[in-house]
Amino acid sequence: MCRRLYGLGIDFAIAVSLVLLTLLPLGFRAALIVMISIPLSLAIGLAFLNYTGYTLNQLSIVGLVIALGLLVDDSIVIVENIERFMRMGYKRKEAAIVATKQIAIAVIGCTATLLLAFLPLVFLPEGSGEFIRPLPMAVLLTIIASLLVSLTIIPFLASIMLKNHERSEGNIFFRGFKKYINAPYQRILNWSLAHPVIALVMTGVIFVSSLGLIPLIGFSLFPVSEKPMFNVQINTPPGTSLKETNRIARIVEQDLLQLSNVVSVSSNIGKGNPRVYYNVFQQDFTPHFAELFVQTDPDMEVPEIVALTDSLRARYNQIPGAKIEVKQFQQGPPVPAPLEFRILGDNLDTLTKYSFILEDIIKKTEGTLYVGNQLSLPKTDLNVIIDKEKAGIMGVLPAEVARTVRLSVAGLPNQTVRNADGDEFQIQMTLQDFDPDHALEIFDKMYVTSLSGALIPISQIAEIVPGASPNVIRHYNKERYTNVTSFVQTGYNTIAMFDEVEKKLQDVKLPAGYRFVAAGEKETREESFGGMGSIILITVFGLFAILVLEFRTFKSTLIVLSVVPLGIVGALGILYLGGETLSFVATIGIIALMGIEIKNSILLVDYTNQLREQGMPLKEAVLNGAETRFLPILLTSMTAIGGMVPLVLEKSPLISPLALVLIGGLISSTLLSRIVTPLLYMLIPPAVTVKSIEQSA
Repeated sequence: MCRRLYGLGIDFAIAVSLVLLTLLPLGFRAALIVMISIPLSLAIGLAFLNYTGYTLNQLSIVGLVIALGLLVDDSIVIVENIERFMRMGYKRKEAAIVATKQIAIAVIGCTATLLLAFLPLVFLPEGSGEFIRPLPMAVLLTIIASLLVSLTIIPFLASIMLKNHERSEGNIFFRGFKKYINAPYQRILNWSLAHPVIALVMTGVIFVSSLGLIPLIGFSLFPVSEKPMFNVQINTPPGTSLKETNRIARIVEQDLLQLSNVVSVSSNIGKGNPRVYYNVFQQDFTPHFAELFVQTDPDMEVPEIVALTDSLRARYNQIPGAKIEVKQFQQGPPVPAPLEFRILGDNLDTLTKYSFILEDIIKKTEGTLYVGNQLSLPKTDLNVIIDKEKAGIMGVLPAEVARTVRLSVAGLPNQTVRNADGDEFQIQMTLQDFDPDHALEIFDKMYVTSLSGALIPISQIAEIVPGASPNVIRHYNKERYTNVTSFVQTGYNTIAMFDEVEKKLQDVKLPAGYRFVAAGEKETREESFGGMGSIILITVFGLFAILVLEFRTFKSTLIVLSVVPLGIVGALGILYLGGETLSFVATIGIIALMGIEIKNSILLVDYTNQLREQGMPLKEAVLNGAETRFLPILLTSMTAIGGMVPLVLEKSPLISPLALVLIGGLISSTLLSRIVTPLLYMLIPPAVTVKSIEQSA
């Protein structure tokens, strides 16, 4: 946690620096006022977070970093509007009151849409929802705090700290913005308004083309952990003694300690490691199992850890007498193995038969690793077959035979003793110097007591017959089943491998009452993304409802919502360029992106409506609104992007895709919506009521 907090400090320093750079067109004093909102909002947000019972963990910290780029948006919009009124000749206090009043409703609507984009993520079902919940909660509470700060403290500070402008055109940065950014934008916008069909068709082609990237990007669930540690699991054949399992584990342990980037190795023989990672649980005692917890150099990056584990897998395949698996920890809810298929049916022999067929199919699929089938090695039992006629003649009870065998092999509890501290210990009675490696020889030396008190050799009344039995009998929704699992080699897509295996299983003819079921990561993905569909619907309808309440016209709402597909263009494009998949966290990024990009369009549509209400002609209002709101929209987008940059630089396999989606989506929506939104406003202008001069005043 200390390392994570240290990284958080660096992220904040980078993000604050980037945010400060984007605020230069506002002027130093205005930028300082906006920057004051960062510590205030974060402090209030942390208090809210603590009050609701959430702690600082990996995801809540990431939520705070994401919020860093968003919490200044409201303050930027208000301060920029106050600055604009002051450039028009208003005094500081008067500008603060008029500017805040003019834009307060739009700011509240913007924040409401942003909150609604993150709010449904709090109610995601299943383990994935529980895993991701601290992130949206941190964002929500911090954004609420920023809204309170921006509507109260920020106007007050602006009325005191801002100074009147000697030049109405602003400082050097603002003049540079007007000349080199706003002027070219106005030329492009005028051309688009003159050629609306061409502009809209070009935008549609760009959006449809971006959807074609989805099959190339692929899907995934959660990535590997970035923690500098991994597990090595050793499975010897069933029946192997603890001594032999320990011998092999020591060989692996000493080999690992020879590696320069391995810091420590903790070995547990016969039992799994204690719970060292949040979604990995301890395995019960098994003599033929050992687990090694390996910690590497803390400075190792994820690609280096992946390369190390890949090399160790190849090395330990050569060790005879054991199956050695090198596994990295996986983010998200616990999954036994990424690739898993169940076979459901009643008869155990039939399940065993088809488990071998399934195992063979998975092994022949390229990219599989550590294919496991619990029925491939049946457990060997020793059955004591009693000759009941001989036992009856000799006066030996079957229960006495069972008791004697158990006493000799496993032992029986005799009595309990208590020490001076009050702790109780049970005494186990068994044969002296019992050697598991020569267990069968014990039966030749066993005697059982008859009813007359005579000692009868067990070999005279019973024989020992080996027999096979399943390792475990499992049930899923009250149906008997077995499963075959596999891990996935580095560089292969799990969902694509599921599709390949399922295609091969279509040729396997199962008896009536039997079926294959895809489990593992695919099942978890369907559970996670199954809730995502309803979440997206709730988000869209919620945004629609808020926009209708704010604008009271369907056309204004439609114009604002038109930016949603424009953000998807950049989100998919940057995932493709970055080599990332459409994972669970990337999908969450797309949902959050809806609220962020809609904020910008609300500002534009709301101000354009205000200009038309004042009697300005449609085209003039569109051009004026686009020009006036271009700077705050650009600044809020740039600050949001600046806040996400540290998360990308962190190269976290869990969080970086989310930050990439937000950055790519903001870039494309900022660029494209500045053309599309005014264009749609011209084509389908909302109805407005022109106010009289008295009403305007």
